[in-house]
Amino acid sequence: MTGAIVIIPTYNEIENIEAIVKAVFSQSEAIHILIVDDNSPDLTGLKVKELQKDFSDRLFLEVRQEKSGLGTAYIHGFKWCLKKEYRYIFEMDADFSHDPKDLQRLYDACAIDGADLSIGSRYITGVNVVNWPMGRVLMSYCASKYVRFITGMNINDTTAGFVCYKREVLENIDLNAIKFIGYAFQIEMKFKTYLKKFKITEVPVIFTDRTKGESKLSSGIISEAIFGVISMKLKSLFKR
Repeated sequence: MTGAIVIIPTYNEIENIEAIVKAVFSQSEAIHILIVDDNSPDLTGLKVKELQKDFSDRLFLEVRQEKSGLGTAYIHGFKWCLKKEYRYIFEMDADFSHDPKDLQRLYDACAIDGADLSIGSRYITGVNVVNWPMGRVLMSYCASKYVRFITGMNINDTTAGFVCYKREVLENIDLNAIKFIGYAFQIEMKFKTYLKKFKITEVPVIFTDRTKGESKLSSGIISEAIFGVISMKLKSLFKR
């Protein structure tokens, strides 16, 4: 996976961070990781600094002053990566809900098959979610269908957070204009990519809910996604 880097945002992921770093590195000797930590009270950032002693040329850390949202963490990471020579930039959670073994498949979809954005999709071959309560499965699945209907994107898993971008996509999106900070950020980034007419493909993956640490999902994040999508679509129509 030459030229590839995985951005992993963290907030209180001390129980997962060492294992996820080693699992990602075990997939390829070429892949790098950037941890964007929001000054975790559980000292996740300090643990990353310890791990850097063993992976000094592959593991990087950016510490922000406070918890500022998933979207801003990724934007911070994107800008950091674009200053370097990375060609393929991944988004990935720290809690093993995304299987590191699938990184190669997302990479191949871009590097070999020609996609500009590859999405680790939970819903392209049915519903591939493990350990979620039925209510949350239905909410997530229906949210993706709702977003697809409103935006017109031909994407089954519009809220997916396991993706690989070619750097050209991020270079052509005004990252400073991204509005959403929660999980709606994932929708907005896909929509911006779609509007720029980049090639988007979905790779089927199995999503497994975390077994350690706490979920960051909240009612505010959900409402942002529901109501923000309509606003996002209307603004795109007016711009046209």
